[in-house]
Amino acid sequence: MTPKKKFDHSHDLVLLPLGGTGEIGMNCYAYGAGGGRDRRWLLVDLGVKFGSDREPGIDVILPDLGFITGNRDRLEGLVITHAHEDHIGAVPWLWPQLECPVWCTPFAAELLKLKLKEHGLDGEVPVHVMDQKAHFKAGPFKLEYVPVTHSIPESCALVIETAGGRVVHSGDWKWDRTPLMGRGMDEKRFRELGGLGVDVLVCDSTNVLREGFSPSEREVAATLADIVAQAPARVVVTTFASQVERIYSAVKAARAAGREVVIAGRAMRNTIEAARATGLLTDAGAFLDEEEAGFLPPDRVLILCTGSQGEPRAAISRIAEGSHPHIELNPGDLVIFSSKTIPGNELEVAAVHNNLALLDIDVLTSDDALVHSSGHPRQGELQALYDWLKPRALVPMHGEPRHLRAHARFAETHGIAETLIPRDGVIMRLCPAPLQAVAEAPVGRLHVDGELIVAGAEGPAKLRRKLSFVGIIVAVLVLTDKGELADDIHLLTDGVPPGLDDELMAAAETAFDSLPRPRRRDDNQVAETLRMAIRRTAEQIWGKKPVVKVVVSRI
Repeated sequence: MTPKKKFDHSHDLVLLPLGGTGEIGMNCYAYGAGGGRDRRWLLVDLGVKFGSDREPGIDVILPDLGFITGNRDRLEGLVITHAHEDHIGAVPWLWPQLECPVWCTPFAAELLKLKLKEHGLDGEVPVHVMDQKAHFKAGPFKLEYVPVTHSIPESCALVIETAGGRVVHSGDWKWDRTPLMGRGMDEKRFRELGGLGVDVLVCDSTNVLREGFSPSEREVAATLADIVAQAPARVVVTTFASQVERIYSAVKAARAAGREVVIAGRAMRNTIEAARATGLLTDAGAFLDEEEAGFLPPDRVLILCTGSQGEPRAAISRIAEGSHPHIELNPGDLVIFSSKTIPGNELEVAAVHNNLALLDIDVLTSDDALVHSSGHPRQGELQALYDWLKPRALVPMHGEPRHLRAHARFAETHGIAETLIPRDGVIMRLCPAPLQAVAEAPVGRLHVDGELIVAGAEGPAKLRRKLSFVGIIVAVLVLTDKGELADDIHLLTDGVPPGLDDELMAAAETAFDSLPRPRRRDDNQVAETLRMAIRRTAEQIWGKKPVVKVVVSRI
């Protein structure tokens, strides 16, 4: 009998998402070339996600890179497609685990430089600054940046070519045919790639549920100019700090209306600094600091500020609460939310809107006028990219499960028969065909807790979440060497309704008295017996099971 021929994996090209599939944010994709222990890895993007009420006290969430750090000797490097936080924000936190070269465009390099300096990594990270149309190599990976339009300068798609095939990783993009700045979408190069042959398109899915084409930034700029020209008092524009074209549009609108521009928010100042360092915003004129806002006539000022997603410490949130140290609004002033609310931020944004309403401030959003255009492709733009590249297969990325599923179906109805919906931790073979899941790898999340990186699922946020629902009871008792109470048991409670102390104390004393003397020699036995008794009594009276801690000391 002829033995079955072993499959040759030496030309495999695989994709392992470590974050960013099935969610908005925390984008991190590992591409692998080769098979087994000879497989080399390349990371594309390393972003963050921001914490919510589900993670009390956690501002930033990171992808767990344990699988990649376990294979660090086979990691060729990290390529950044663009400078948004959900693609670049984890670099200063996690690069020390990787210690690899980083490739990015000049604007991304400027923002990354500021982040690395804040983390004490100034000059430590080997950052290779590349042109937006650069060709370069990383081990077995032949790489090419292709310019795309998005809501931040110098965004790129990435062509990844190995011995196994050619993949186009779209990054975040839209097709803005009349952009305000930058090179624009390189349709010519995409068509050329389609002629060469594209095995797999790994593509942005965020706006797949919307038909047609996204409005151009020029249309948004014209709307902002009309609104600012007609506004009788102060105008505040809040947008994503990284949206340089939107910042430019707001500035031009202000200048045309004879208004000075005040910048409020460190993130926006950092973006403007990076933009000017790379040749952008050179004709925007001088900006004023937020301390100067109160000295200008209301009809002669436009304030550009951070906080469009309702971030509690951002400028517009503090202005709306009346707690900003320098900026105060009056009835009749106008706040323009030149942004789209990211899923999950609805309550925070609504709270800012309501706080502004209490101050009798007018609020204008993208529901009222064309003051925002998404940076992600609608169906018409996706169809255009399919036509240019003619990919054999498609892997949808960057979106919630409903977006990924809809994108796969949309691609199938437009001539791409082979699709595969990715999941974080699932290794997919892209080339050679067919597209299929072949293995799994460990993935997870890490939390940035203050200045520390801690576990996600089983970290401090889990207990904080529980404490927020049920509170805590601490029992303290001191025992003699004979196992007797040296003093009364002391109870400390936090987050527990008043009036339970007597019953809880009685339960603790009864539980202690019931313990045989031999068991009182074991501190753990004493603590667990009292813990269970106190918790059981609280549940009987209150209907909830609080966190109970028992501290045993001996004299």
